[in-house]
Amino acid sequence: MKNYYSIRPNLTVAGLALLLAGCASEPAPVIVQAPAPVLSGEQMLSESQRLASLGDRWKKGKELVDRGNNLVREGRSKMDEGNRMIQEGEKIQRESEESSSGLNK
Repeated sequence: MKNYYSIRPNLTVAGLALLLAGCASEPAPVIVQAPAPVLSGEQMLSESQRLASLGDRWKKGKELVDRGNNLVREGRSKMDEGNRMIQEGEKIQRESEESSSGLNK
């Protein structure tokens, strides 16, 4: 117990010294960004056309993704329908085989 009381004031003093040292330090330098260069009319027109082209290309890509997702959904639906038909057909075959084997006895 004796050590606890002798260490605690030392930790308090050390913590206070660190806090004061942190507050007294110089603030972080402010980074000033250079203003964007002024574009000519032709450059602005060229840039806007490039952005419009990218926008159109993105829209085409989005349409392809949507169409692809629809095809995948339709394909899965058709596969599920096909699997149901196969199961129903196999059930009918089993029932037919069971009833025909009963007749042969």
